[in-house]
Amino acid sequence: MSLSSLPISYCTNVHPGRTLEEVCFGLREYTAPTQRQFGSPLAAGLWLADSVIQEMKADTSGLSRLADELSSHDLVCYTLNAFPFGNFHSDRVKEQVYVPDWSTDARLTYTIDSARVLSRLMPEGTEGSLSTVPLGFKQLPHQDDFLDLCIRNLLSLAQLLDQLHDETGRVVRLAIEPEPLCVLETTDETINFFSQLNKRAESEGLRDVVMRHIGVCYDVCHQSVEFEDVAESIRRLNQAEIRINKVHITCALRLVDPANNAEARETLAHFVEPRYLHQLFARTQQDRILATVDLSRPLALEPPDDYLNAQEWRVHFHVPVNAESLGPLLTTRDDLKRALAAVAELNYAPHLEVETYTWVVLPGENQMPLIDGLTEELKATRSLLTELNEVR
Repeated sequence: MSLSSLPISYCTNVHPGRTLEEVCFGLREYTAPTQRQFGSPLAAGLWLADSVIQEMKADTSGLSRLADELSSHDLVCYTLNAFPFGNFHSDRVKEQVYVPDWSTDARLTYTIDSARVLSRLMPEGTEGSLSTVPLGFKQLPHQDDFLDLCIRNLLSLAQLLDQLHDETGRVVRLAIEPEPLCVLETTDETINFFSQLNKRAESEGLRDVVMRHIGVCYDVCHQSVEFEDVAESIRRLNQAEIRINKVHITCALRLVDPANNAEARETLAHFVEPRYLHQLFARTQQDRILATVDLSRPLALEPPDDYLNAQEWRVHFHVPVNAESLGPLLTTRDDLKRALAAVAELNYAPHLEVETYTWVVLPGENQMPLIDGLTEELKATRSLLTELNEVR
């Protein structure tokens, strides 16, 4: 039984980062002050867009500059968010965050380049992780051999990561992140895909390499939105020998009894915003699950009967992990507690990262100075982990 003893990571995708200078600015202006206010060691879970990776490939001094920037603030980095390839802070991100998908050479190249960067940034004696897209987005067009192409690229990545280990002595693991309405969204789909991946790996003599280097990023918000039993989900992944390489410590929005909670639906309408995708799931009185690609004001304010009369709605909108509620809306914080308790029962220690990238798009009444908000999340996370360690 284990919980990671590494410093808690927080994901820097909450800050703009299209250039190396922007990444370093975020570390100076937000990450370092947050660590001082937090009062404990902190890891920077860097988001390095492809444009930043390309900048550092063109000028190799850039990587040294980034390493020096981290060191100057006593920050460590053992995990990268290699999910958003492009501008995660453009006016409209939505479904474009899943592009390029894992059927493309662009995704493979970006990921191995990110792994090489991480291998240079990681502290001695640690392993690294890269979170990535759940193959692609179901609503976007895919060619007939999409899954075969994804498997081919993942097998290639596993071999490249194995070579990187031989060259550097550093282990970097991929963490595929299931997400609502993506090609991998549920625990069942994830287990089924890994069965296919491992079968192909076995046939090509790559089973051990894949087992070592390819696993999942368990984002608690995502599985909560799916109305999954998160503790059982984690146990099932473990039983299927799918390694959880990274856990995103996240919470989603909940709205209970929408038919009799007009105030909560009115509040939810204020969470509609143009940048990110906010998938909405509803559990009906008959325990059917309904899903809508993106939250909208009409759906919140005047939902169709099957949504209106549902037991509960859950929305893929990452909200502060210390919040039990936001006005009349609830959060899935109880699921977060159950998930972390299940992670603590594993016989290895996944990386732990707070990933509330939505601070800047929260409705105004829920916003607070970013450093203060991040600090409160990290303190709450530290308390949860301390409680779990004391119980064990």
